[in-house]
Amino acid sequence: MNTFQKLEIWFVTGSQDLYGEETLKKVAEHSQHIVTAINETKALPITIVYKPTVKSPEEIYAVCRDANSTANCAGIISWMHTFSPAKMWINGLKALQKPMLHLHTQFNRDIPWSSIDMDFMNLNQSAHGDREFGFIMSRMRINRKVVVGHWQDEEVLERINVWMRAAGAWHDMQGAKFVRFGDNMRYVAVTDGDKVEAEMKFGFSVNTHGIGDLVAVINAIDDATIAAYVKEYEAEYNLVPALLEGGAQRQSLIETARIEAGMTKFLEDGNYKGFTDTFEDLHGMAQLPGLPSQRLMAKGYGFAGEGDWKTAALVRAMKVMGQGLAGGNSFMEDYTYHFQPNNSKVLGSHMLEICSSIAKDKPSCEIHPLGIGGKADPVRLVFNVAAGAALNASLIDMGNRFRLLINEVIAVEAEEALPKLPVARVLWQPLPDMKQACASWIYAGGAHHTGYSQNLTAEHLQDFADIAGIEFININATSTTQSIRNELRWNEVYYQLNKS
Repeated sequence: MNTFQKLEIWFVTGSQDLYGEETLKKVAEHSQHIVTAINETKALPITIVYKPTVKSPEEIYAVCRDANSTANCAGIISWMHTFSPAKMWINGLKALQKPMLHLHTQFNRDIPWSSIDMDFMNLNQSAHGDREFGFIMSRMRINRKVVVGHWQDEEVLERINVWMRAAGAWHDMQGAKFVRFGDNMRYVAVTDGDKVEAEMKFGFSVNTHGIGDLVAVINAIDDATIAAYVKEYEAEYNLVPALLEGGAQRQSLIETARIEAGMTKFLEDGNYKGFTDTFEDLHGMAQLPGLPSQRLMAKGYGFAGEGDWKTAALVRAMKVMGQGLAGGNSFMEDYTYHFQPNNSKVLGSHMLEICSSIAKDKPSCEIHPLGIGGKADPVRLVFNVAAGAALNASLIDMGNRFRLLINEVIAVEAEEALPKLPVARVLWQPLPDMKQACASWIYAGGAHHTGYSQNLTAEHLQDFADIAGIEFININATSTTQSIRNELRWNEVYYQLNKS
């Protein structure tokens, strides 16, 4: 999965004609040098493309219009090398539909104490040029990310890196299609929502196909394709004896391969980026697609169970943001608690579908009964998840807005073996502590389904939420239940007053 390879971020420098040809030539040289040098560091996931200095309302509007119409442009980095009167930017910013990062920097890192003169001051005016530009975006209520510091600073590059990943995920979401095999789990509230509003807000569409449409594709898969999938299973996982060739339940592995091949073909033919299914609607399928869902997630598809299309879309976005980083992203569910005093933990899992990208070791491919759904025993990958910093994220439809809620957590090793729990699983300690984190999550209306990430930070998700223009709540080490409740109250007032 490499959706960033074909994308580009435009670097747009603002100035004005007042400074004259010599100064504007220097502005262009400096901007080109910055772009080339940053690209050469290989520190960023998306290539930056230099654009000529904009000096008039017409040039500004043109570059914003061109960014909108250029399919592989994922966003704009803006910088005011000199002063650029901000009224020139109004029409361009009104038209711009791509994410923006405002880089508040300057070409030179240090003041040249012994040689600085008014020519130098005239050229290097970012300190107040960027303030003028910042005002007009604040005045126009434009969402953007502001990064401050010298462009060679590693911390500055990391802030740009994070935003680029969010912008790339947003680009990937525009026009994305997600399919629901069957409907939402009956009577469940939080996994449902307004699909029309979601398409208007996020740019992705969600539509349902009856399970019979998928079954028809599954049943048409040829034996050679099935055999190729089985060989992959044998090479990539530790198969239990019952699933090996000649094993008592070998046919179940073959049926799993048929299901995965059919699902893959359906998703590829329909150009889908994610999917949901539900154990309540499996008509015509031999088993719930546990292993296929795990493997499709590992390939980059978004997934969530029980018709939860919002989480499927979120998992896809998190996978796009995290590509190339150590660790993985997966569908997750808070399942059960360990309420030992001073050592409380959450056991996260799902019936079957946890992505192997977050596995600590080589997964075991097993088959066990599933006491729900009324189908044959499903094949699944069983593994533990590595310890370390992580987060859970939930996308919630609050009726008058979407809320992206996260809880930063610390994954820990299991203190004892879990020999009778035949699912992928992870233990974590939520921050700031079990009681405050869980209470805050419940006050915020967080879902039981989440996207679990080992390689993303709160900043990635906040940048994504800012680009989408949705509410963002972060439960972390410094949070208290009261602080989160206050934030929720303030936000409720804000969104009531800003219904447009």
